[in-house]
Amino acid sequence: MVDATAIDGLDDDARARANVVRLAAAQALTGANAAVIFATGSIVGAQLAPNLSLATVPLSVYVLGLAAGTLPTGAIARRYGRRVSFMVGAGCGACTGLLGALGILYGSFELFCFATFLGGLYGAVSQSYRFAAADGASAAYRPKAVSWVMLGGVFAGVLGPQLVQWTMDVWPPYLFAFSYVVQAAVALIAMPVLWSVDAPKPQPADFAGGRPLLTIVRQPRFIAAAMCGAIAYPMMNLVMTSAPLAMQMCGLPVSDSNFGLQWHIVAMYAPSFFTGSLIAKFGAPRVVALGLALEAAGASIGIIGITAPHFWATLFVIGIGWNFAFVGASALVLETHLPSEKNKVQAFNDFVVFGMMAVGSFSSGQLLANYGWATVNMTVFPPVLLGLVVLAITGWSRKRVAAAAPVVPDRGI
Repeated sequence: MVDATAIDGLDDDARARANVVRLAAAQALTGANAAVIFATGSIVGAQLAPNLSLATVPLSVYVLGLAAGTLPTGAIARRYGRRVSFMVGAGCGACTGLLGALGILYGSFELFCFATFLGGLYGAVSQSYRFAAADGASAAYRPKAVSWVMLGGVFAGVLGPQLVQWTMDVWPPYLFAFSYVVQAAVALIAMPVLWSVDAPKPQPADFAGGRPLLTIVRQPRFIAAAMCGAIAYPMMNLVMTSAPLAMQMCGLPVSDSNFGLQWHIVAMYAPSFFTGSLIAKFGAPRVVALGLALEAAGASIGIIGITAPHFWATLFVIGIGWNFAFVGASALVLETHLPSEKNKVQAFNDFVVFGMMAVGSFSSGQLLANYGWATVNMTVFPPVLLGLVVLAITGWSRKRVAAAAPVVPDRGI
């Protein structure tokens, strides 16, 4: 007899696979928008800001938008469905490009920062793509779905910096102004792709049931997942946002920073070809620990030297580490909630991650301007160590609980 449950699981995975393709394409387009901001934000900030220490504020405001948009994204998805939240995000992305261009043309630091804040809201919505890919999928397929959606970032890593390279001098003397006009067009292209995702509007039954959020987030496994995500992403962001300006301060050309950022973004997403398989084989905690260790290794390279290859290697290794740590932490979050609890738990997790990222991001400009590139990299080590300790304690606690569980004897038939 054919197992009906197994057939349902295959059908759900077929739907999830179709969504993965669409969401990976959307990830490429959305990631290209973010790449434009990260490639240009601190350089434009240095041109428009009252003093150099405020140069990275546009990037910090972008991260603030990420944090501010996570909970509303979850609320909109829970009430109206994920596709509506996707459309709102893409609309913010189009406004980012148009207002960013105007900010550069009129020399308005405040308007440019507001544009990057809207870009952060778009980025907050894009963070839900990885969770949307896992909706309805079997437990075995979920880590792969999360991982494969993030593969779209490989194309973003190529497309975003190349858009900057091709368009940065189109409207002299307004460096990067046309880059933001093209960014708005890319966000508009993403809209029909996102609308094609099979994400039905929630039914009234979906609002019922589920544990209180406080009960869920007090689980040791959720605490470990959220904390590691809140370490991996902010530490990567700290180095990434500082690198273009640090390279300029070291006398390196914009083309070198574009090249470094391009390969950094590729390194962030290319491991997604196999990250899901690694999680399935070795478990999410071990993959997260490897990712955190690689972030520390990348920061070590940044301390050693300030040549272009040193910057490139730092960004590349930290990008790989981020992928392992962040995808692994996301897979851990999926293990902590029921389907009816997904939107509120996932949104809260991203709020914690990007809230911490926003706090750290506002200090990056001060660290770089007042203490230098080496100090930026040294800042990575204490949080990474904390994350590794939390993972070790959580793993030890789970083993202790499992060992203490009573063994039920096999009585036979």
